[in-house]
Amino acid sequence: MLLTALLIFGSFQKGRADCDVPSVTTVSGNQVPSGKICSGDLIFEDNFDELNLKKWQHEVTLGGGGPMRLEKIFLYHGTLSLIGGIPVDQCTNPQWYGCERTGKPDSVLNPIKSARIRTVDSFSFKYGRVDVRAKLPGGDWLWPAIWLLPRYNQYSGWPASGEIDIMESRGNKELKNGDGQNIGTQQVGSTLHFGPNYNYNRYEYAHFEKNNASGYDTNFHTYGMQWNPDNISFYVDDEVIGTDTGLENPWQRNTKMAPFDQEFYIILNLAVGGVNYFPDNADNPGGKPWLNGSPKASTDFWMGRDQWLPTWHLGTDDSHLQVDYVKIWAL
Repeated sequence: MLLTALLIFGSFQKGRADCDVPSVTTVSGNQVPSGKICSGDLIFEDNFDELNLKKWQHEVTLGGGGPMRLEKIFLYHGTLSLIGGIPVDQCTNPQWYGCERTGKPDSVLNPIKSARIRTVDSFSFKYGRVDVRAKLPGGDWLWPAIWLLPRYNQYSGWPASGEIDIMESRGNKELKNGDGQNIGTQQVGSTLHFGPNYNYNRYEYAHFEKNNASGYDTNFHTYGMQWNPDNISFYVDDEVIGTDTGLENPWQRNTKMAPFDQEFYIILNLAVGGVNYFPDNADNPGGKPWLNGSPKASTDFWMGRDQWLPTWHLGTDDSHLQVDYVKIWAL
């Protein structure tokens, strides 16, 4: 199903003083259009001719659900690259085994550098169409994502206030589930996370996947969503892969799409490893060096680098998440 109707927009001007069709889209931040927002307006755009730090905030953290550290980005010929790499000071002390201090199993240093940028301080919006043209990385245990989080957590902490994953994928070229389906570079997924608490995340009711035998790491593709007041559609290269028209939510005072009726901001990131995204029971050449439930997941991951590091083809851009542009239009 092609998004023919969704592609028909009006003027692509930024906010103006008056228009025939006011938009239901709302925006906040210091990088938003001035004047009234009209239907079809281009309200956010970055072609990455430079890294505009007024638009993007570079997040450095030891978080992220597992063994990753977020730092490395660069621009090349109008493309943003988010990179996974090895810290130069990693494991130089013989009293450290990968990332865990001897005798202190709860003292863990994430062993990998990666990257995350976001618009949390500069741009958030409610309702619109998002297009992100990107080439995904190839390399075992790489985890690229294009996603959104709520600016103000109107419905309390995660996942109660929601999360919108436009695209997630895995960098393993030959990772397969029990049915023999490739769940690595040949598969992308789109997901809505929501629910009253961490143990009641209802994402399985709003999760969609699309496979491509050529692999999403071999070429650029467009990942996006159409976010309306009464539904959210995800697509790859203008083909809808799933639509959600209403959620099981306890916030009856608000819309049926709650918590997805508040402003969200954009995140682009490449993570590595983690303890909740790569299944322990999936089949991968060379195996999986760590278990998600292990108290030494970071150490086990690092000690298994002879398995995964050669698949990154360091010195090339194979393991980079490369983003050509981000564009958002008002409804």
